Amino acid sequence: MAAYSMRTACTMAACCLLATLPARAATETVVYAFQGGSDGANPLAGLINVGGTLYGTTNSGGANCAPSGVCGTVFSVTPAGAEAVVHSFGGSGDGAFPSAGLIEMGGKLFGTTEYGGTGNCTSGCGTVFMMTKTGTEKTLYSFQDGSDGAHPTAGLTNVGGNLYGTTSVGGANGWGTVFTITPTGTEKLLYAFKGAPDAGTPEGSLIEVGGVLYGTTAYGGKSTKCRFHGRCGTVFSLTPAGTESVVYSFQGGGDGTYPYAGLIAMRGMLYGTTEYGGLDNGGTVFSVTPSGTETVMHSFQGGSDGLYPVASLINVDGALYGTTYAGGGGAGFGTVFKITKTGLESVLYSFPAGMDGYDPAAGLINVGGSLYGTTQYGGGTNNAGIVFSVKP
Repeated sequence: MAAYSMRTACTMAACCLLATLPARAATETVVYAFQGGSDGANPLAGLINVGGTLYGTTNSGGANCAPSGVCGTVFSVTPAGAEAVVHSFGGSGDGAFPSAGLIEMGGKLFGTTEYGGTGNCTSGCGTVFMMTKTGTEKTLYSFQDGSDGAHPTAGLTNVGGNLYGTTSVGGANGWGTVFTITPTGTEKLLYAFKGAPDAGTPEGSLIEVGGVLYGTTAYGGKSTKCRFHGRCGTVFSLTPAGTESVVYSFQGGGDGTYPYAGLIAMRGMLYGTTEYGGLDNGGTVFSVTPSGTETVMHSFQGGSDGLYPVASLINVDGALYGTTYAGGGGAGFGTVFKITKTGLESVLYSFPAGMDGYDPAAGLINVGGSLYGTTQYGGGTNNAGIVFSVKP
């Protein structure tokens, strides 16, 4: 596609603008390459910055999950590349396979594991955990696969000193839940999703705006175009009292399909990504007002501009930055991209596979003007993923 070429098309939701700028040269650095053993492997989540040290999770690897050591880790890494395993998950008691990142509250780290714990699911129903930065871990809650939900794939959000999160399945209707939990482990169900035409299967973290929680569900909604996947997904709101509303139902076309990542708030708008849909079914970056007016900022074409965004966005000086899991100008193994507030997209870096990693499934953080993230694969002979930085 030629530089600055544009296409327009009107969906049922809004008239969409597609614009791509030429790829910008950016410097990528491999901060740490996971070896796939006790140091962890295959990070699916992003990082947090705590006092200049980065903390994250790996979905597999570690030392304590007999017999193969694949239950995942919490790790720390300095910007200079010194990595340490803070905790190796053991499976049944303390959880297994963390898919989400961490938050820091009161000097401690909090997170979720998708499996493990003492619940009644095969391989466990997942947990909420607390951990000191020196590695003392405590399971705050084990999901039981009943009305409380199961398999939290998203991270937690701190609202007023309490933690809020989602489970991707379970609850009274089987379509996932929203819950709150105190730092001491008292859990309360706020809402059980009902599936279409309500929302269903939340995969991303929540945000709080003006005392109201907002999030996305990968499935559910009113459109019937995606009926074989539980409808096309939604943006929803939830009051602290548990009153839920579908803010926007994706229509399964140019407006996007299957939002797996959470939202961010900026300039009175909510911004997010859909893995599929858009003008070329390669995913979108979208904005939506709290009252439900949706606009597609960019439709990925699957070429040099990227393909399949599955992670949330960040705001740096009024511009949006994110990753795509595939596509790009290299061998098609993902990108780091930027989108201006007017919708102009540029690729900062295309992953070519190999030692510098590939398939970034997580969002980015800004540390001192550099963007830090993870890739699920690549980085060495064991293909176990990396921590990277990109200097725009």
